[in-house]
Amino acid sequence: MPHGSILESPKREAQTGTGDLHHILVVDDDPMVCMAIEIYLQRNNFQVTIAEGGEAGLRALENGRFDLMMIDIFMPHMRGFESIRIFHERAPAIPLIAMSGYAFANLNSPAPDFLRMALELGAARCLRKPFTPDALLAAINNCLAEHRAAAARLG
Repeated sequence: MPHGSILESPKREAQTGTGDLHHILVVDDDPMVCMAIEIYLQRNNFQVTIAEGGEAGLRALENGRFDLMMIDIFMPHMRGFESIRIFHERAPAIPLIAMSGYAFANLNSPAPDFLRMALELGAARCLRKPFTPDALLAAINNCLAEHRAAAARLG
């Protein structure tokens, strides 16, 4: 898939019998991470849109309706937390899960807590790569449940 492309997973309403699949936007520059997340989420009855990189993710956000976003913190062409801040500003009502696999060369030096910073910029949850399928599903389900509860309080 060319860099910056958007891949929409097939809708599975006919297979599952429900027309109410949660639609998740996954934005990451690593095609293997995208593919693993997409396969696992489809198997758990989510509709998935994959965007390889920040610019493709922003285009997908403008053209689609999503229930949740999963955004990698460190991607080419977007400096670190810029992606979290921009996605949260463009769609503040959509829960955002920040992902990071950032590793430090010097493990003895104190490292900034990138995931905590992402929470301060609007992320609802953070996942440190590599994460397990169970951790992924738990984070998504918790975000969706919190979002539903908040919407019920407001509405």
